[in-house]
Amino acid sequence: MKFNIILCLMALCVMQARAQKYSTIKSSVVFFSDAPIEDITADNKSGIALLDVASKQVAFSIPIAEFIFEKALMQEHFNEKYMETEKYPKASFQGTLNNLSMTTHTDQSVVASGKLNIHGVTRDVSIPGTIRVETDGTIKLRSTFVVQLKDYKISIPKLLWENIAEQVEVTIDFTLQPKS
Repeated sequence: MKFNIILCLMALCVMQARAQKYSTIKSSVVFFSDAPIEDITADNKSGIALLDVASKQVAFSIPIAEFIFEKALMQEHFNEKYMETEKYPKASFQGTLNNLSMTTHTDQSVVASGKLNIHGVTRDVSIPGTIRVETDGTIKLRSTFVVQLKDYKISIPKLLWENIAEQVEVTIDFTLQPKS
């Protein structure tokens, strides 16, 4: 009898530990460039995110080649000339969240502090965002932040300075579920 109780407690601990890790079931990463001649928007539905509630660690990875543009030529230039996607195939973030409560089912303001890697350059950043723990157990993670292209050694040819902004606004929107 005592052995069965110990086994049940161990199983409960294992189930609780699993429920503290979440992974992506839906993602959207959009970047927007506001330039004098032309605004540029691209969307990517292939990002992945992981969240460990116990340690408050969060990470995401975005495959650069999966950004879709309105114009095919923009997409080609983005991948070949600016982002050098063959050499730097993904952007990623690893960090820690502050202020995360799993019992609140309203939007919570959070800041993720950690390392953002884009175009082979890693920088320490603090990214503000919101998290909502839904009643069905999923978690919605959303953030909008600005990336300065020069910070990540992304060059803009002098001839195109009016077409491409020196900074882009990035919006991430992930829906996560407990990992099984």
